[in-house]
Amino acid sequence: MKLHELKPHAGSRKAKKRVGRGPGGTDKTAGRGHKGQKSRSGAGKGSFFEGGRSRLIARLPKRGFNNVGVTFEVVNLAQLANIEDATIDRNVLELAGLVRRKNRPVKLLGSGEIARAVTIHVDAASEGAVKAVEAAGGKVILPEANEAEKAE
Repeated sequence: MKLHELKPHAGSRKAKKRVGRGPGGTDKTAGRGHKGQKSRSGAGKGSFFEGGRSRLIARLPKRGFNNVGVTFEVVNLAQLANIEDATIDRNVLELAGLVRRKNRPVKLLGSGEIARAVTIHVDAASEGAVKAVEAAGGKVILPEANEAEKAE
């Protein structure tokens, strides 16, 4: 006996009733009753419909707003001291656990010091961070710089 040969016992599974297909399908109205909104095709009131009164969601006050500003994942220079790689990008930062949210851009800030030359690929960086990295002999590569090089 193989798995595809297994079948349920005879009579243990009842066939699904195909409504609206003759007398066996409960005939004319197919179990929907007579007329009315719920008898029609495409019938149904929305899941939030409450019989005509204002929906709960409409009765609750509006609160807050949707912030269109960009929220960055912040990485400080002091945190980069533990990373051995000569080139640091988003993947390296994720593996090190410094960047958690994948949908947020990464910004480098200048808190702390960096003693060795590294190339850092980030979405944004503060002026102080860029100066500190360049003073150590490294460089910070931003997306705008990449686009300018491709254009040339």
